[in-house]
Amino acid sequence: LRAQLLADLKAAMKNKNTMASTTIRAVLADVYAADKSQTEKIPDSGIVPLLRKASQRRVSALIQFEKGGREDLAAKEKEEHALLTSYLPSLLPGAEIDRVLKPIADGLKATAKPGETKRLIGLVFKSFYSQVDRSSVDPDLVKRRAEALLAGI
Repeated sequence: LRAQLLADLKAAMKNKNTMASTTIRAVLADVYAADKSQTEKIPDSGIVPLLRKASQRRVSALIQFEKGGREDLAAKEKEEHALLTSYLPSLLPGAEIDRVLKPIADGLKATAKPGETKRLIGLVFKSFYSQVDRSSVDPDLVKRRAEALLAGI
C-alpha cells in the first residue's frame, strides 16, 4: 500500500494533478509521522486506519461545506474522499462480524457472572481481533454488535 501511494504520487506529479498529489502527500505525511512514533515502519494494516481517518475527515468537511453553501469546496472534498476510498479494502459486512462474534460471546456468556459485562467485552475483542484483521472491520460496529450480544448479563 505504501509503494502504491508513492507510485500514485509520482504519477500525479507527472500528470500535474494537484488534487491527487496534495491528497496523497497529506496521507503520506500521516504515515511518516506514525513511522517516527515507532521503532520501525508501520505495516499496511497500520496504514489502512490512517486512510480511513483521512477519508472520514473529508466526509465531515464535505458536510460542513454543504451546510455553509460552499459547493465548490464540497466538490473538492468529495473528490479527495473518492481518491482515498479507492485505496481502502472493503469492510467486512455486519453478518460476517456477527458470524465470528456470536460463538465467542456465547462461550463467554456460559461462564459469566452477573455484572462482568466490561470484562467480557474486553475478552470478546481480544478473541475477535485474533481471528479477524483489525483493518478490515469498523471498530464501532464491532463494539455495538459485541455489546448487543452480551446485553443482559
